[in-house]
Amino acid sequence: MDYTAYLESLRGKRIGVIGFGVSNVPLANALLDAGCDVTICDRRSLDSLGDDGAAAQAKGAKFCLGEAYLDHLEFDVIFRTPGVLPTVPQLAAAKENGAILTSEMEAFCALCPCRIIAITGSDGKTTTSTVTSELLKHAGYTVHLGGNIGTPLFTRLPEIQPTDMVVLELSSFQLHSMDCHPDVAVITNIAPNHLDVHSDFEDYVTAKQNIYRHQSPDQVLVLNRKDAHTDACAAEAPGTVRYFSSVGPVENGVYVEDGVIYHAVNGTAEAIMNAADIRIPGAHNVENYMAAFAALEGLISKEDCVAVAKAFPGVPHRMELVREVSGVRFYNDSIASSPSRTIAGLHAWPAPPIILLGGHDKHIPFDALGDELCLHAKAAVLCGETAARIRDAITASKHYDPAKFPVEERDDFREAIELAYAMAQPGDLVALSPACSSFDKFKNFAQRGDIFRSIVNDLPEK
Repeated sequence: MDYTAYLESLRGKRIGVIGFGVSNVPLANALLDAGCDVTICDRRSLDSLGDDGAAAQAKGAKFCLGEAYLDHLEFDVIFRTPGVLPTVPQLAAAKENGAILTSEMEAFCALCPCRIIAITGSDGKTTTSTVTSELLKHAGYTVHLGGNIGTPLFTRLPEIQPTDMVVLELSSFQLHSMDCHPDVAVITNIAPNHLDVHSDFEDYVTAKQNIYRHQSPDQVLVLNRKDAHTDACAAEAPGTVRYFSSVGPVENGVYVEDGVIYHAVNGTAEAIMNAADIRIPGAHNVENYMAAFAALEGLISKEDCVAVAKAFPGVPHRMELVREVSGVRFYNDSIASSPSRTIAGLHAWPAPPIILLGGHDKHIPFDALGDELCLHAKAAVLCGETAARIRDAITASKHYDPAKFPVEERDDFREAIELAYAMAQPGDLVALSPACSSFDKFKNFAQRGDIFRSIVNDLPEK
């Protein structure tokens, strides 16, 4: 079935669109333009939906808004937003009553006419997805990059050709109920995350594993050799397994040894490049590149790998140098929304940072983060819901020395940044690397990073 036929198949059905955000706004408009009966269900008021809500209303959308927006899901087809899991009682009941439960991304994957490379993981998936896209572009492919990375692709289906390539970043929320079977699936790593939404860590892991469970024998799964879940994933993978490894050679995949990145096929290895030639810093970014190289075996050349790695400056909000003022460098790493991602950054900064931490509480342990901060940061300024929990993890660390590692708290984000600047001396760096998601104060990590950048650019010379 193609895009047009799919929309036609939905005419005459009662359709509920749960959540009116980035992916569901264009979806709802496409359904309305096709003459479908669409009800938008959202916790916000119509005024809060802004111009998008007004435009949908003008096209004939119905609305179920407010705190009880999930209480009357009497629909034939329901498109859920990623953040509302299918295990939510109201959605589960609607499915039990016969509703088809799907999502913008599930519909896209079912209809996509070309090869899909899908990437998930607790850390590094955005950089890995973007690098994968850049490599394919350099090799001459027409590439469509989307998914959790912020670009909805469903309404772009009419322009996607069978010879194109699609690169998808997929979150655990998107994968939770997906029956997807990408041509190549990549799991960068699995570490505790989003435990405020998932019922437990096992549920989170299971969601991640959905990226490969419906693959066919001729499809590929790429795994991180050092991740604790890799052996279990490899054992149940339906297709071919490749690895990327920072812990020694692999038979099939990509690994780094003595500073050189190699590509191996059935134990025969060929050097690709020196890891030090990768422009974006950090051992975790070497792993991101290796994951992308392994995913694209047979699709790109060694020359593509070298050219992109040397030129690509990185993705905004990922260890992004914002400004140097009075000898102090400010870095925006707002994408670091988990402890493991912040820890990776601590090992990659050119000097121990004065680090800005805190945000929405996802109920993730901070114990390991506390140790790493004491060992690899100069000071910490805490802000947000998790400030007290992070402080407790720092002060409980066996490495904590209050005389050597200052820990401060501020309720206001601007005040936290200004305090970090006041603490800094020429030659220091200040890093926003929160180890938490942004939803306590901001719409998303990008808004948090944009506001950080704006505040930093306003700081006066000392």
